[in-house]
Amino acid sequence: MLVSLNWLKNYVDIGEISPEQLAEKVTKSGIEVESVEYVAEKSENVVVGYVKSCEKHPNADKLNLCQVDTGEETLQIICGAPNVAQGQKVAVAKPGAVLPGNFKIKKVKLRGVESNGMICSLQELGIEEKYVPKDAADGIFVFPDEVTVGDSVEPLLNLNDAVLEFELTPNRADCLSMLGVAYEVAALLDQDLQLPSGETEAVDENAANYIQVEVEAKEQNPYYGAFVIKDIEVKDSPLWMKNHLIAAGIRPINNVVDITNFVMLEYGQPLHAFDYDRLQSEKIVVRHAKEGETLVTLDDQERVLTEDHLVITDGEKPVALAGVMGGLDTEVHNKTNTVLLEAAYFASSAVRKAVKDTGLRSESSTRFEKGIDPNRVREAGQRACQLLAQYANGTVLTDVVEFDELDRTEKQISLVTSEVNKRLGTSITDEDVADIFRKLRFKFERNEDKFTVYAPTRRGDITIFEDLLEEIARIYGYDNLPFTLPEGEAHAGALTETQQLKRDVKGYLQSAGLMETITYSLTNSIKIEQLISPEIQAIDPKPVALSMPMSEDHKYLRLSLLPELLSTISYNQARNQADLFYFELGKIFVSKEETVTSQPSEQLRVSGALSGNWVEHPWQQEKKAVDFYLVKGIMEGLFDFLKLPVVFKKASIPQMHPGRTAVMRINGKEIGFLGQLHPALQKQSGLKDTYVFDVNMEEVILQHSAVPSYSQIPKYPSVTRDIAFILDKQIPAGDVKQTIEQLGAPLVKQVNIFDLYQGANIGEDKKSVAYSLVYQHPEKTLTDEEVEESYTNILNGVNEKYGAFVRS
Repeated sequence: MLVSLNWLKNYVDIGEISPEQLAEKVTKSGIEVESVEYVAEKSENVVVGYVKSCEKHPNADKLNLCQVDTGEETLQIICGAPNVAQGQKVAVAKPGAVLPGNFKIKKVKLRGVESNGMICSLQELGIEEKYVPKDAADGIFVFPDEVTVGDSVEPLLNLNDAVLEFELTPNRADCLSMLGVAYEVAALLDQDLQLPSGETEAVDENAANYIQVEVEAKEQNPYYGAFVIKDIEVKDSPLWMKNHLIAAGIRPINNVVDITNFVMLEYGQPLHAFDYDRLQSEKIVVRHAKEGETLVTLDDQERVLTEDHLVITDGEKPVALAGVMGGLDTEVHNKTNTVLLEAAYFASSAVRKAVKDTGLRSESSTRFEKGIDPNRVREAGQRACQLLAQYANGTVLTDVVEFDELDRTEKQISLVTSEVNKRLGTSITDEDVADIFRKLRFKFERNEDKFTVYAPTRRGDITIFEDLLEEIARIYGYDNLPFTLPEGEAHAGALTETQQLKRDVKGYLQSAGLMETITYSLTNSIKIEQLISPEIQAIDPKPVALSMPMSEDHKYLRLSLLPELLSTISYNQARNQADLFYFELGKIFVSKEETVTSQPSEQLRVSGALSGNWVEHPWQQEKKAVDFYLVKGIMEGLFDFLKLPVVFKKASIPQMHPGRTAVMRINGKEIGFLGQLHPALQKQSGLKDTYVFDVNMEEVILQHSAVPSYSQIPKYPSVTRDIAFILDKQIPAGDVKQTIEQLGAPLVKQVNIFDLYQGANIGEDKKSVAYSLVYQHPEKTLTDEEVEESYTNILNGVNEKYGAFVRS
C-alpha cells in the first residue's frame, strides 16, 4: 500500500514530523514501512506560465517559438512538444532553474533563435512515466484554467509529497485504505480524525425506476447496492485527484474511473461504474456463471468461466466478474451519459477462486480477498456519488437500490487490566487501557478494571482477547515494555526420554556403519503385503488405502519399512554400488478395519537392510560378506547399549530364508525379527544376498523406561567359571543361555557363549556349547562354597531340562 502524506494530511494532522520519523513510528507499532520515497526531486524556480503566442520556429519545422507569461515577465521559449499551443497554462523552468537530476536551465540559442527557459513535461519534473496521464505522455503537461500564473508548480503537481510504502501482513487489511491508515496514524500521534462526508443532494427521481437488483448467490454476495447517476460529463479529473492517484501508483484516466479508484483507495471499498445505457435490461442479477460462459473483461481478454465464478449480469449475460474486473461491453466511455455505480460486498473465497482460475489480479480483488469493512460499503458508494455530482456534473437519483443481508455487528470482547499486566509484564493502569482504546477509537464499556470492548468492523483482525492485548502493547509502545525475567523455577531445556532414546538408537547404528535413509510412507499393493513383522501379522492388519492417491505406487500406508529399503538397495545395486548398509527410523500404520472409519494407529519401528561386503581389505586380500551373525551382532550390540536383555529364537517367516531367520524377544515379548531374505524374493527384487532387521521401537521404549538410569560400580571381585554342555543339535544355544541366567540369578551377572564344537567323539546328532559364567556379589566377596553351590544348581538344572551332560 502506497500512502501519500499530502493525501493523509486531509484526515489527520501529522504536525512537523518528518516522513522518516513517521515511518519509524508506524514500523514500531507493528506495520512495516518498507520505504520512504519522494514523488520527485526538488525543483527550483519552476512556475506556472501562460502561453501568449505559439508560432513555428523560423529555422526548424518541429520546433515552436512561444511567448510565455510567467507572472513577472514574458519569456521567449523554444519548445519541441507536439501538444504545445497558444492559451495553455504550462510548467515553465526559468533560466537558473534546477530540475531533477541536477539539470540546470540556461539561456541558449536553438537554430539561431534565443530560448530563455523550458516548458516542462511531467517526466522532466521527476514523475515516473508509467503514472503520467496518456494525454500528457508524449508532450508537455497542461494545467487547468483555474491555476494562477506565476505560482510554483511543486504544490500544484504534488511534487513536494512523500510516499510511504506499507508492507502489510494479511491481518491488517484495514490499512489498504487511506482512512484505515488515518485511524492508525491518529492513534499513534493522538490526533483528531477528519472523515469525509458522503452527503449529496439527490433529485426526486428514484433509482428504483431505472434498475432492479436480484441476488441468487446470497452467501457469496450478502450486499449489493446500485446507485444511478445521470447527466454525467466524462472529462479530466481535478488536478488534486490526479496527484493523489499518481502518488498511490495509479494512472489517471477520466473523472468517472478516477473517482471510483480514488474512493477505493480512500475507503478500501472497491466500486465499479457501468455505462447504464449499454446494459441490455433494467435488471442486475448476481449469480454463479454457467459452465463455459464467457466474458470479455476491460483488458480486452475473453475469459472462460465456470460454475465456481461469481458474475454480475444484466439479467442474461455477464457484464462483470464479481470483485475482479468489469466487462468491456459496459465500459464507461467519453459519451457515457448515465452511470450505474456498484457498491457490493463479495465473499473473499469467491473472489480468490476467480483470481486463481483466471490469473487476473487487480487492486479491487486484492481488497476483497483480504476482507473489507461491511459498514463502509454503502458509505463508499455515497462518497463516489458526491464526487460524481461535484466533478462530473452528475445528477444523483434518490435512494440506492440494494439487496442487503449483510452482518454488520461488532465483535464483543472482554478484558481485565490485571490479565493484561500479567501477560505483558507491565503496570498499566485502568486509565491507561481506557486511553489506548480512546486513541484506537474502539467503543468500550468499563466496570472498574473490567472492559467490554466492541471491535469495529473495519478491524476484522480483532476477534479475541489476545488481539486486544496486541493492540494495547503496540500503542503503549513495544519499547516501553519492561525487561523482566520469567517468574518461577527455571528449567534447563532437554530432550524427552523418547527423543533421547531415538537419537541414541540412530547414533549407535550410524557408529556401527549403517547409513540413515528416509523412504516414502506410501507404497503399492504388492509391497504392502511384504515382510510384515510376525507380531504385527498376528493381529491380522488391514491395508489402509488413500481415497485420492498420487499414483498406484503410492496408494497404501505402509505396514513395514523394509520393502522401500529394499527398493533403495536395488536402485543402488543397479548403478554398480555393491556395499550397502541402510537403516530407517520411521512409522508404520496399523488398522484392523476393512473399511477405515478411524485413524490407524502409528507404530515407531527401526529397520535395516544390508548387502555386500562388510569388511574388505585389498592389501591383506581379506573380504567378509554380510551374514546372519553380523546382523545378529549389530542387534546384540544395540540392545546391550540400551541395557535390554534380548533373546533370539529361530523362526519361520514368509519371504525370509527358512534357516537364517530369527525373532527377537525382550522379557518374553516379541519385538521383531532379523535374517536373510528368501532367495526367491531376492531374485524377484533383483537383489544380491541381503539381510534385514525390523524392531518395534514402541516396545523398546516401553521396556527401556524400566531400566535403571545407572548401576553402582561393583566394589568386590568377580569369579569366572566355564562350563561346556553336550546338547542335541536342535536345541538352541540361546535357550540354554537363558536358563543358565535364570538358575544362576542373582549371583550370575553375565553369561557368554565362547565355543561350539561338532564332530568326533560327541555323536553325529550332538553339539558341544561352552559358556563362560561371571559371578559377583554387590556387597561382599563370594566364597568358593557359594559359587560351587550355584554352579552345581546350574549343571543339574540344564541337564534335567535339556537332557544334556557336561563335556569332560
